[in-house]
Amino acid sequence: MHVAHLPYAYFEGRIVPLEEAKVSVATHALQYGTGVFGGIRGYLDQDGSTINIFRLRDHFTRFAQSAGLIKIGLPLDLDGLCDLAVELTRKNRPTGNVYFRPFAYKAGLDLGPTLTGVDDGFTVYMLPLGDYYAAPNGLSVMVSSWQRISDNAIPARGKVSGAYINSSITKDEAQGYGFDEAILLNTRGKVSEGSACNLMLVRNGRLITPPVTADILEGITRRSVLQLADDLGIPVEEREVDRTELYVADELFFCGTGVQVTWIGQVDKRPVGDGRPGPITTQLQGRFFDIVQGRAPEYADWLTRVAIPAAVAAD
Repeated sequence: MHVAHLPYAYFEGRIVPLEEAKVSVATHALQYGTGVFGGIRGYLDQDGSTINIFRLRDHFTRFAQSAGLIKIGLPLDLDGLCDLAVELTRKNRPTGNVYFRPFAYKAGLDLGPTLTGVDDGFTVYMLPLGDYYAAPNGLSVMVSSWQRISDNAIPARGKVSGAYINSSITKDEAQGYGFDEAILLNTRGKVSEGSACNLMLVRNGRLITPPVTADILEGITRRSVLQLADDLGIPVEEREVDRTELYVADELFFCGTGVQVTWIGQVDKRPVGDGRPGPITTQLQGRFFDIVQGRAPEYADWLTRVAIPAAVAAD
């Protein structure tokens, strides 16, 4: 996905033009994948004058936990990280939906795959981002021949940059075979997640999703959807899922910061349900967009609202 980034980034302790936010080719994280990142969305509010950053504090909490997994120290505490996202939003003055990419990394030029004693770095940049998938007929997915990384190999619940080679080869395989996306099984042969998104299915009116012990990323959107389902009175199960359950599911959908809530139309060339978006998926998707666009005040605490300067909002 090629996009034009917004003009300012936070780098080495200050906000600078994006083209000044550069690292050496010898940077440890570039050589060994020793970094962690976050993905945070901001949505243009229905009033057209505000960016609603979705669950900002939760995202940065997970980001800090991911950094701790590979011994990266952050220069700001949780409040400071949230304040920085607000400041950067005001500086970039977006006029539509946006995506934040915080990245903490081993910035030293040390040679050798280690963690202790290597200098740390931290940056945040932003880009405009609309829908990740245009899927009027639902996504077409395959069960990948690749396995999801095991938590005992690479911390699966952290967004470790080097671990995303697993996502890259998985999605590349799926697209090479003509599919939109892939579903990975874990080392126990149970359903884990998509290439970079969580998975949910509906059977007999119950919303089912693999547990956090299935080598999944502990998704913020996943947690939000589960809360929404509970609030709507939809029965929820977090449990192990067999591959063949995908073939007999009434509904399937991915959820995540990038994919948001996107329905799946077929798995391994088998139609899901009646081949149309199911009622539970549709209800949860609609509720999600109501929230992020400011139409559900009862979930206002999930949003960090950043006012856009009036002159820009009128563009």
